[in-house]
Amino acid sequence: MIAETLCAAVSVAGLGIAGITAYRRRFLAAARIAAYSLVPLGLVLTGAVAWAVDTAFSPTAWIGFGVLGGAWALFATTRAVERRSGVPGRKERKAAAAAARRGAVAPEASAPSLGRGTAAPAGGKSGGRTGGRTGGKAAPDEDFSDIEAILKKHGI
Repeated sequence: MIAETLCAAVSVAGLGIAGITAYRRRFLAAARIAAYSLVPLGLVLTGAVAWAVDTAFSPTAWIGFGVLGGAWALFATTRAVERRSGVPGRKERKAAAAAARRGAVAPEASAPSLGRGTAAPAGGKSGGRTGGRTGGKAAPDEDFSDIEAILKKHGI
């Protein structure tokens, strides 16, 4: 009962201030003040104030708020630990699964197709380059070193 009376008094005082502001020909500010002053009255009429007062003095409600706070703290703690330990989160797992599904159709297609050159140069001398790489296919760690660097940069 006291909370409802207090809210009604705040609304009446706010409407009085809005009237004085309108008298000074500051209509936009007066309308804004009137809107703010009608909020407590609306809360009283909807019963929200009575509910809030009943909740504020209810031990069961405070226990419920404590349980909700504990759940929030657990969520925040597990997220912080997940970020620090490098455990992949939901986004990283989805990206890894999508990358695995995409996979290369022909892994050899990404390797350079330069074979060993066996033909002699056009001049007839064999002193020039023989063409291509001499080592054949590149080692697997060479092919993916740039990808590994990107993944390490992003912590994956």
